[in-house]
Amino acid sequence: QVQLVESGGGLVQPGGSLRLSCAASGSIFNIYAMGWYRQAPEKQRELVAGITSGGSTNYADSVKGRFTISRDNAKMTVYLQMNSLKPEDTAVYYCHADRVVGGRSWGQGTQVTVSS
Repeated sequence: QVQLVESGGGLVQPGGSLRLSCAASGSIFNIYAMGWYRQAPEKQRELVAGITSGGSTNYADSVKGRFTISRDNAKMTVYLQMNSLKPEDTAVYYCHADRVVGGRSWGQGTQVTVSS
């Protein structure tokens, strides 16, 4: 089992920034990718950004140029730096970790609200 603990969500004004963190613990030895999804009210969960153990990244088109995903392999922690936030970024953000054996694990989610 992998446990994922997210932090860093909150309320921010449009144009502001937040940094989310997700720390993995437990059976982390074969994690090969981590990332973030988000789910807004009455919408499906969608990919935000992902990063592999080798550092390859991918982003949703809606966040390219504004969000940056990074990873500290020693701490088994993934970060999501979110800049130039917009009201449409408001959602619950979920961290995930993918293992060769064991599949995908999810965090509990952290709320991000962008509002004036």
